[in-house]
Amino acid sequence: MTHSMVDRHPAYILVHSPLVGGSTWTLVAEEMRLRGLDMLVPILNDSPESTEPFWKQHADSVLSAVTTIHKNVPVMLVAHSGAGPLLPAIRDAIPNPVRAYVFVDAGVPRDGATRLDLMKSEDLNWANEFQQFLENGGTFPNWSSDDLAAIIPDEKTRDQLVAELRPRGLDFFSEPIPVFAGWPDAPCVYIQLSEAYDWDAAQANEWGWSTYKVEAGHFHMLVDPEEVTRLIVNAVNKLH
Repeated sequence: MTHSMVDRHPAYILVHSPLVGGSTWTLVAEEMRLRGLDMLVPILNDSPESTEPFWKQHADSVLSAVTTIHKNVPVMLVAHSGAGPLLPAIRDAIPNPVRAYVFVDAGVPRDGATRLDLMKSEDLNWANEFQQFLENGGTFPNWSSDDLAAIIPDEKTRDQLVAELRPRGLDFFSEPIPVFAGWPDAPCVYIQLSEAYDWDAAQANEWGWSTYKVEAGHFHMLVDPEEVTRLIVNAVNKLH
């Protein structure tokens, strides 16, 4: 961790989806480092032995990570994909002031909604089929490296992502995730990368968030980390 964090320079907290691993943000973190920006990529951990809900374990994972920076350092919480609904819980868990929330091709929070509830808002028929799949013992994601070849051309990067996949079952997708009263308590940005997040981007736009759209793939941060870094940083800078 750089000394500048003690000087109250804001830090970007790059939160990966609980379905994948930290490598999602590794290349963007490196781009930020090259720009002299402070950043952190917390790893979301959970244990089958824990009695805590997944969302609580994941918020606590971020809390553990941010103990490496001073509690007065303002942060930008940046979520990709399935990390989106976790941002209010993360905000509630950490002591640092939050300067902005950035959703990068991510789900948007709704108080008490499960992940299945959110999916049903987007595509009811598909979500009902998905729920049936989970109720029959299925887990997701179950991608192979070949499945992702079209959106992540680099084989090494793709293999790393696949190696970190965390397939989840019904218990994960059916837990309600809380949103505290008064959220959002800081400006929000939505950056859409793929058509799969049309509904979330439209919702963000309706709520008056700053919204941006790039015709790319869901894992564009692994394809063009420079562009994604520029999008995130410029969008946050425009808020102030």
